[in-house]
Amino acid sequence: MTVKRYFPQEIIRRKRDGDILSESEIAFMVEELTAGGVTEGQIAAFAMAVFFRGMTMAERVALTKAMMRSGTVLAWSGMDLGGPVIDKHSTGGVGDKISLILAPVIAACGGFCPMISGRGLGHTGGTLDKLEAIPGYRCDPSLEHFRQTVARVGCAIIGQTDDLAPADRRLYAIRDVTATVESIPLITASILSKKLAAGLDALVMDVKFGSGAFLPDLDAAKRLADSIVAVANGAGLAITALLTDMNQVLGRTAGNGVEVREAIDMLAGSTTDGRLYQVTKALAAELLVLGGLCDREAAPHAVDGALRSGTAAERFAAMVSALGGPADLLEAPDKHLPTAPLRRDVIAPRRGFIGAVDTRRIGLAVMELGGGRRQAADVIDPAVGLVGVEGPGFRTGPRRPIAQILARNETDADVAERLILEATTIVDTTPPERPVIADRRTGRTDLP
Repeated sequence: MTVKRYFPQEIIRRKRDGDILSESEIAFMVEELTAGGVTEGQIAAFAMAVFFRGMTMAERVALTKAMMRSGTVLAWSGMDLGGPVIDKHSTGGVGDKISLILAPVIAACGGFCPMISGRGLGHTGGTLDKLEAIPGYRCDPSLEHFRQTVARVGCAIIGQTDDLAPADRRLYAIRDVTATVESIPLITASILSKKLAAGLDALVMDVKFGSGAFLPDLDAAKRLADSIVAVANGAGLAITALLTDMNQVLGRTAGNGVEVREAIDMLAGSTTDGRLYQVTKALAAELLVLGGLCDREAAPHAVDGALRSGTAAERFAAMVSALGGPADLLEAPDKHLPTAPLRRDVIAPRRGFIGAVDTRRIGLAVMELGGGRRQAADVIDPAVGLVGVEGPGFRTGPRRPIAQILARNETDADVAERLILEATTIVDTTPPERPVIADRRTGRTDLP
């Protein structure tokens, strides 16, 4: 569409005063944002106006589409893939290595998964940081290499390129330093602009809530899920969102190399954490249904089959090799994945049961070990982390550690141990079980 010219300050003023912006006004702001035609102060003012005044669904759709069109939009139609182009996105949590398992499962079931992932910042881990624990793995291939890997293997997980939704990169950098990250309209546009630019046919969202999530409150997570579903529908993208519990570590590891190892173990069938498997299976099954690869009854069985047969593991190995990693990673993970030299068991202060976990503090313990970032420029140590992490219901005792720390030195281990013990509440009776999947949202288009 031809973008009409406006004065940025007038658009900011209108949104500040609670007016509804037109599609053309929003397109102009995004065009100027991408071209450098607005100042950082104006972007910050616009973001703050949206933060306080919100956006209607129509405005959110317009913002998402304009940000999607700010760079390259991948097209897969000429590649004769023979299956749907489908993907999953998570709002982030502690120990969330689902992408490493789900993408190859989708490929094994006949789908094509071009996954654009991000890095961790703060207490939540990032998929790219985990993958970079694999020696040689390239998270920044050319777009053509990325496309060819998806076509040949069925999946590829990389970072956002300079070509995909560049408006989002600049807007997010401003949001990050102006306390406007939590704006649901801006979160929605940020997530979906990148996913739409990847040329998807369908998307499943994992919207996490709880002490280890970006949004601790379930009601806030539901509002975000409804916004993402409604805007995706408005942009023509098939979508389902699951709301999943992040009041304990997902799986039994937290860190980078250790999470890759846990994902490999699940793909190889050697270990299976119940909560991790349940969420992975539910998300993958939703995606297979959305992509038309299975009906709702058959989809969970297809996921099980891809894992039990080893087909998903083969796809993961092929993806790693295609993107520069070692060809024998699955056969010899200990040869390639780094491990910190110091191991320390964390013992609860008394007998009982773990009643609750402040999962955010567990994530901070990984950060203190060097496995996370305080600032975007920080260098991550892929060898450190936590293994054998236990959650609510676990019976504690002197010979039953609640976690094991992998650290570079005793000082770091001391800090991590303190945080883990502070995070863990011990009670006298077994706490009630919490469902890991709290809700499912799909097809909502009735938001204001």
